[in-house]
Amino acid sequence: MHLPIQQHIAAIIPYPPGKPIDELEREYGVTNVIKLASNENPWGPSPKAVAAITAMLPNLHRYPDGSSFSLTGAVARWIGASSDEIVLGNGSNEVIEFLVKAFVRGGDVVLTSHPSFLMYQKFVQVRGGVNVVVPLKGMHHDLESITAAVTDRTRLIFIDNPNNPTGTLISPGEFHRFLTGLPESLIVVVDEAYVDYTDRDQRIDILEYIRRPDTLPAVVSLRTFSKAFGLAGLRVGFGVMHSAVADQLHRVRQPFNINLLAQAGALAALEDLDHYQHTLQSTIEGRKWLTEAVTELGCQAYPSHTNFFLIDVRGDATRLYEAMLYKGVIVRSMKAYGYPNFIRITVGTSDENQRFVSALRDCLQDLGYVRR
Repeated sequence: MHLPIQQHIAAIIPYPPGKPIDELEREYGVTNVIKLASNENPWGPSPKAVAAITAMLPNLHRYPDGSSFSLTGAVARWIGASSDEIVLGNGSNEVIEFLVKAFVRGGDVVLTSHPSFLMYQKFVQVRGGVNVVVPLKGMHHDLESITAAVTDRTRLIFIDNPNNPTGTLISPGEFHRFLTGLPESLIVVVDEAYVDYTDRDQRIDILEYIRRPDTLPAVVSLRTFSKAFGLAGLRVGFGVMHSAVADQLHRVRQPFNINLLAQAGALAALEDLDHYQHTLQSTIEGRKWLTEAVTELGCQAYPSHTNFFLIDVRGDATRLYEAMLYKGVIVRSMKAYGYPNFIRITVGTSDENQRFVSALRDCLQDLGYVRR
């Protein structure tokens, strides 16, 4: 067999997901595992979403609505947009892929930061585009350096706000100054997967920029049902953008990309904002408790505007990650992201948070990282 392999495809390193719970139980022989590595919602989906999915099961022999009419309208009303400004995706990942497919050709440049969400760069590689990566500065997006890196070949700029994995935020004023310094020939994509956890007065008014006159670049916001709505397993995300941008994305979108159960579950989740608000409030309370607890252990917890945060464990993060696995606790080592002494953890339920702190205390002592 001789495959016509393209070099830019061969160079792609597959995305490394967090270790699944069943894999850890199988490999390490532990039970009652808790996973705080993938920024999931530990309180689960809305009961209304589960009921809606269950009610839809007898219809699995039918194709879903290819336009996702009802869900698109509900998302638009919730955001305050119009339906022609919404593009749904199989997770917000797919909307990223749409943007790259629609606007990037071989040799075109896409600007991203490091560390940030790895999939931006992978989609660009698949397309044969050129990734120009600007390091974070003090754990924040270096907007001045990103602006300086723009050329006439730049097509897209991806900025995750809040940033993953640092949890830092760009202020509305910083974003305005950044945007006004860019040519209007490119698209600025603001990935707001975690913005639900951010105080409203600290959020960028994305719709204002989407509807601004042509003197500014086009702006796209990416959102998801995976985090605050607890529907990560259904894979539903969406982009908010000018209708002219949305029109181009629909031209590269596969038909029926939002499956029948995903449409039903996401629509019902939007009708249960009490569950959504409970998730947000519980996350904020848990983040505060965890921050204080890990600080008491001698680690440094970094401020975050999300449902996760970074912890400097004062030693090799990968060794700590491996030690925590034997305690049945899955966290994320940040060594591959350029932070060798940091782990990232998701805020869990009260019981999960207490178990994490207990396991962290034992592992820190066993490894000799922190002596109290």
